[in-house]
Amino acid sequence: MSMFGDGLDAAVQKTFTRPAPKTAGPQMRYLVKQLGSTRAVAQMLRISQRTVERYVKNQIKKPRPDLAGRLEREVKRRWQPQIRAKARANAASTGGIVIDARARMGYTAPIGSTDQDRIRHLTVALPPVYAARLFDAQEQGAGDTRLQEIAAEALKEVYFQDGGRRAGSLEEIRFTDIEHLEFEL
Repeated sequence: MSMFGDGLDAAVQKTFTRPAPKTAGPQMRYLVKQLGSTRAVAQMLRISQRTVERYVKNQIKKPRPDLAGRLEREVKRRWQPQIRAKARANAASTGGIVIDARARMGYTAPIGSTDQDRIRHLTVALPPVYAARLFDAQEQGAGDTRLQEIAAEALKEVYFQDGGRRAGSLEEIRFTDIEHLEFEL
C-alpha cells in the first residue's frame, strides 16, 4: 500500500466537482466532444458511426455489456486526468497542500538541542512549491520513500524552521512510524 501516493490521490479526488457521466447517452456525447467527431468515437469503440449517432440522440439507451464496459473505461480515462490536472495545477501554483499527520518525528541537529523523536500530530499548510514537488514526484513514479522525504523536507522548512525564522541549523527531519496521514487541497 502506498500511503503517500494514495493520500495524494484521495486529496485530488475530493476536488472532483462533477462526477463522470454514468449513462450511455451522456457518455457518448462527452466522447464525441472530446474526440471531435462521431466517426472517431465509432472507430475507438469498434462500432458503427450510425450507432454512435443514435446514442447521441438518445435513440438507443442501453448498450450491450461489452460496449458498456468500453464506453465507461474510455470516459473515465479522459475524465479523471482533466480534473486531476486542474487540481494539481491549482495546488502547485496558488493553493498549496495541507498535510495532516500523526507520526514519530524528530530531527538531527547540532549537539545540545532537543532532537528527541516523539509522536506528534501536526496539521501543516505546505506552500505550493511543495505541492508541486509531491505531485511531480508522484507523476514520475516515485515511491513512498521519496514522497516521504519530500514531505519531511517540507515539514522541516515550514513547521520546524518556520520558514527560516528559527532552528536554522536543523540538518534532517526523521518522519517514521506513521499512524495517520491525510492530504487536503
